[in-house]
Amino acid sequence: MRTEYCGNLNKDFIGKDVTLTGWVNRRRDHGGVIFLDLRDKKGLCQIVINPENNDAFKIGEKVRSEFVLQVTGQVIARDDSLVNNKIQTGEIEVVADSINILNESKPIPFQIDATDTSEEVRLKYRYLDLRRDEMQKRLRLRSKVTHFMREFMHENDFLDIETPFLTKATPEGARDYLVPSRTHPGTFFALPQSPQLFKQLLMMSGMERYYQIVKCFRDEDLRADRQPEFTQLDIETSFMSEQEIMDMMEDMIRKLFKSTIDVELPEKFPVISYADAMSLYGVDRPDMRIPMQMTSIDDLMKNVDFKVFSGPAQDDSSRVAAMLVPGGAKLSRKNIDDYTNYVSIYGAKGLAYIKMNEDGPASPILKFIGDEVTQKVIEATGANTGDLIFFGADKTKIVNEALGNLREKIAVDLDLFESKWAPIWVVDFPMFEKTDEGGFTAIHHPFTSPNVDADTLKKDPESSLSRAYDMVINGSEVGGGSIRIHESEMQKTVLEILGIDDEEANEKFGFLLNALEYGCPPHGGIAFGLDRLVMILTESTSIRDVIAFPKTQTAACLLTDAPAGVPRKILRELNIKTTSESK
Repeated sequence: MRTEYCGNLNKDFIGKDVTLTGWVNRRRDHGGVIFLDLRDKKGLCQIVINPENNDAFKIGEKVRSEFVLQVTGQVIARDDSLVNNKIQTGEIEVVADSINILNESKPIPFQIDATDTSEEVRLKYRYLDLRRDEMQKRLRLRSKVTHFMREFMHENDFLDIETPFLTKATPEGARDYLVPSRTHPGTFFALPQSPQLFKQLLMMSGMERYYQIVKCFRDEDLRADRQPEFTQLDIETSFMSEQEIMDMMEDMIRKLFKSTIDVELPEKFPVISYADAMSLYGVDRPDMRIPMQMTSIDDLMKNVDFKVFSGPAQDDSSRVAAMLVPGGAKLSRKNIDDYTNYVSIYGAKGLAYIKMNEDGPASPILKFIGDEVTQKVIEATGANTGDLIFFGADKTKIVNEALGNLREKIAVDLDLFESKWAPIWVVDFPMFEKTDEGGFTAIHHPFTSPNVDADTLKKDPESSLSRAYDMVINGSEVGGGSIRIHESEMQKTVLEILGIDDEEANEKFGFLLNALEYGCPPHGGIAFGLDRLVMILTESTSIRDVIAFPKTQTAACLLTDAPAGVPRKILRELNIKTTSESK
């Protein structure tokens, strides 16, 4: 069908006859000479159809965008004045001897190389969208990433083992997708949110090192970096400490970046505790490219007359924090109002500030906190002329979320990034957090090992830390893992703290609890979000741009019009009734 790829042609091919196949990217008729840009997966090249070649010219007159052609012709050099340095084949062109239309195309709903096509249209005609050079490059890089991961795992003696998709619902933090069973009426399988329990069972089976590039499913509210079905590199090991696992995974990511995008990450990734991450950056996935930090100033504000500050400063469940914005004094009143509206999304009732002007600090709050406290705040934050200080004063969670997310938004708006790549490990997560009802929920999952014994855990679950670790790159969590519980009594203790009694534990996890009693080795693992990692590597803004056929933010597929209704006959076979009409 072809002798060469369009995008591989260069001056070395001048004088040679070639046969090319591909899609017509554009057609131009210049004074009787027809020019076609023919595109394949390697790139595009210009085809020249002269009117002297009557047969080829007649076919060229019929050709339109996205026709599929086979072209045979001779490679020639372009005139110096016509060289196109923007494309790899810009120094040559192919003079067509013969053209064969392999398939025609209807008029397309959008130009393939257009940059202003809506995402809705792109997803509806995804097979056309994927023809774009940008999408082709992203999916090719994704393929390189998965290939590298498999090679790395193989070189480190990991076994690629598949785990079931039809399984039992387990508490992983999100809603399950359920699949009704026809053969067991009234019962349901759950699609796995992760292979967590199965990979632990593989450790109990003596496999020692397991991995899998696997689909996972979560029925949760979606964002730019979430999908109802997503892919992860899932890893589990036996007889390795958290530091050994972290070192190996750090080595993999460092080599992955070098291999796929030729980026050198630091020889050793920095490590920060969860407590410090929340105190300094407000989030447990800090973007370390941004120089801004939060400074706790509760001690300075406890006795001021300004109740907005003194109230939270005196409340153990609240905090007062200041965040220095380098060069922020140039922000207008409108800018500050916009940021005030932004932090309200996270529950903040306002956004106090101090501008460091040439003639000294300026702010509506100065008269309430006084000159002495103002000077101490300036010293604590290290503010200089031209800077701005934002304040948060409320419940700790609200302050952290508001200032933490504001920090990232301001960094984008003012371009405050100090580097292009910044990986970091976050460790020492709490085991549990309090629910609104007064109980506990697991920060990671209920199979994460605490760093204390069972008795200490029972006495003070709220202060106990876990043996968990997250890898964060540029403010995105790309991988999360932990050392797992490998003793039955400790697992029962954790489930008990979570309010799961013996009967419920046996019903949900009886198979795991039984397996723990048959010589379970110490083990741990990690999972990397493949979609999110590729999004970062390609510098995309959404994981939908690195998945071949993604869902929308409402978990729908515009291409296939899924989810869709099914005939009542099928529902009757599954013993299901619905409260809404099927389509």
